[in-house]
Amino acid sequence: MKPTLLVLAAGMGSRYGKLKQMDGFGPNGETIIEYSIYDAIKAGFGKVVFIIRDFFKEDFEAYFRPRLEGKIELAFVSQEIENIPADYTIHPERERPWGTAHAIWVAKDVIHEPFGVINADDYYGVDAYSKLAAFLTDSGNVQGDYAVVAYYLKNTLSEHGTVNRGVCIADDQGYLTGVKECIKIKRDDDGMIRYPQDDGTFTTLAENTLVSMNMWGFLPSYFGYAEKLFRQFLEESGMELKSEFFIPILIDYLIQQKILKVRVIDTDSDWFGVTYQEDKPYVMQRITALIEKQVYPQKLWE
Repeated sequence: MKPTLLVLAAGMGSRYGKLKQMDGFGPNGETIIEYSIYDAIKAGFGKVVFIIRDFFKEDFEAYFRPRLEGKIELAFVSQEIENIPADYTIHPERERPWGTAHAIWVAKDVIHEPFGVINADDYYGVDAYSKLAAFLTDSGNVQGDYAVVAYYLKNTLSEHGTVNRGVCIADDQGYLTGVKECIKIKRDDDGMIRYPQDDGTFTTLAENTLVSMNMWGFLPSYFGYAEKLFRQFLEESGMELKSEFFIPILIDYLIQQKILKVRVIDTDSDWFGVTYQEDKPYVMQRITALIEKQVYPQKLWE
């Protein structure tokens, strides 16, 4: 059974100024998502599920269906505030859905096989998809492990300022024990990578520190675990305007309760993404360089 790729594409692009999920970065207007799916198809994924919003679903499908139909199975699922497992009381003025862990949960009716998760606006690289697909199709995974694809910190830094990264903490056997959020990381003039502490001092991180870029490998058991914890979340935080149910909340719960293990899969792929309009020229340059190296064809789908 081929694994599925779930693409988190429901973000509204408020900092970018428009829907960056459909913005063109390749020489023929290709989106970042298209390069992700190209890599996923070559790695052996058999289906892609887009998590989107109702207000742009029609335009989104009209863009991606003609490009991808016949190349990989497609599904489009909307993440809306009312997509909850029971009748919980929620704040009537709430405007946003419930976060990334909820975004995956809404795909419960269309995913019945091992699946990977990525952000729509991030480039993850060929090696990352190859390793994730190998994990998801490994018949020896009898323990029901999940996985996080972890990047070397040096491959995720920005030339345009600081970055926030979730540092993966692993045990001696390569299983995740926690993710530490480190804020305002940058490479200083002396070449060292550091981030500030509250007391004004700085902590140095090694070049090969492993960090999570929100690329995960899950099994269908995810949906049952997520629903149980999401119900608890709604009971405690359903009346808040901006509370969110994030993937690391669920992962930390599963690890701490010793329900399952999460493998740390390291990749030497470069990562890059887009948050602001100012990021676009840089991302376009990176894609052009990959085409020049013949990682991708000039016209992606020919």
